[in-house]
Amino acid sequence: MALDYNKMIEIILEEKQDLNFEKLKTMIEEKKTNVGAGYLTDQGALFLVAADLGISLEKNPNSEYSLKDIFVGARDVTTVGRIMTINPIKTFLKRDSNQESKNRIIHIYDKDSNIKIKLWDDFVDLPEQLDLKLGDLIKVSKGQVKAGMDNKPIINLSGNGSIEIVLEDRKYEIPLLSDITQTIDDLDIPKENMVISGRITSDPRISSFTNSRGERAKSLHMELSNDSNTRKVRSIIWNINDEKIPKSLMAGSKIKLIGVKTKIGNPNFSNGDLEIHGDEGTGFEFVEQIDPVESYTLRIISARLDPTERKTHCMAIDKDSKSYLLLIDTKLFDVQVETDDIIECYPSRVLGNTIEITDQDSYLQILKEDKNIPKTGQFESKIMDVDSLNKPYVVEVIVLQNPNKMEVNTKSGETVSVADTIVGDDTGEIRLVGWRENSGLVSDLKIGERVRILAVNAASGKEGNIELSLKPYSNIMKIS
Repeated sequence: MALDYNKMIEIILEEKQDLNFEKLKTMIEEKKTNVGAGYLTDQGALFLVAADLGISLEKNPNSEYSLKDIFVGARDVTTVGRIMTINPIKTFLKRDSNQESKNRIIHIYDKDSNIKIKLWDDFVDLPEQLDLKLGDLIKVSKGQVKAGMDNKPIINLSGNGSIEIVLEDRKYEIPLLSDITQTIDDLDIPKENMVISGRITSDPRISSFTNSRGERAKSLHMELSNDSNTRKVRSIIWNINDEKIPKSLMAGSKIKLIGVKTKIGNPNFSNGDLEIHGDEGTGFEFVEQIDPVESYTLRIISARLDPTERKTHCMAIDKDSKSYLLLIDTKLFDVQVETDDIIECYPSRVLGNTIEITDQDSYLQILKEDKNIPKTGQFESKIMDVDSLNKPYVVEVIVLQNPNKMEVNTKSGETVSVADTIVGDDTGEIRLVGWRENSGLVSDLKIGERVRILAVNAASGKEGNIELSLKPYSNIMKIS
């Protein structure tokens, strides 16, 4: 059934909220004059005005779905939502044709619900082409709805589908990201698709794990607290993309995590309170202004090259004896750092006490002058003094047992190498262990050798006893 004149006016004014009735009436009269008297009624002229404005009057005004009304099997769906997260591009081979394909997820929400948009192949670059940002209001058109792995609807976009940024958002009443942000004190039950703000109370760190696809991936760990520091919540971002991590992420910073969920914590790793979990799409936003990254002057305590990654892992200290972990890309910097070298560096990123020197914006140089920074010898400890967990030590010991090396299965089903031995000095004995790439350092030791172990961490062993655990930056020097 054709739309009547008044309904057409209503649709146009809804679509173009910067337009009022008087201005629209003027446009109708101008169209009638330009086309010629006697050829157009007001309604006929209105069709031409709508076409000039890019508004279709043929569509059903109810064809724009609310997110909660979208169902599996729906075709040519048009909907509007605000962007919660934008995931990185994934590339894979199709099973049937062995051809390369790409997809990417954008997560959107409205006042009632949320849904994933899966972009395919030629569409995966749309976020960059449109300069989409978290919080942008977008219209998704001509989407095909299928069931995801969790059987929830996913809008697939390819072919004649499209995305456009909606500038006039008053009629949709979709809350801003700031409107749905919760604090640490607000967290009460497990929820999904959240925006949470809190203050970082621990040094953020990145660790490696094997994901559900059997691939090695990285996760970002930190602790967030409320403003009064009376509640602390463990936070983990899984499958973290390096490009998503801010240039500076330090303890004390107040941040907002966009696109996360809360779940009951594992009592083995936390106090049983809720935990915050995110993924590769999770966004970061600073709530307070942060200090700009500055250069560092440090003394190298230990350095070790990883030939597979062509990166050097170091432990270093500043003039106040504060320790830092350094990651140096040796492909960019043809500099060989050694124990007790003084370096000056400008980081590409600072993550808690970890300094990354891994891109063209960073620099590194070895200084000849001594900057009055404590030397490695001042950090040497006796075995009896090794007591603080996760603290690096320098010890001079003798190997008391032939190393034992074996392959073990981790909880994730991964098989890794581990080697251990017993070392001692004139104050006691302790177990020395190396996992994965560190196992070779231990297995190369021989009974009776005197060695100096640099930047080795104290850790809790199987039976609760303190042991020495090698890290990527640890090194072992044989003493003749």
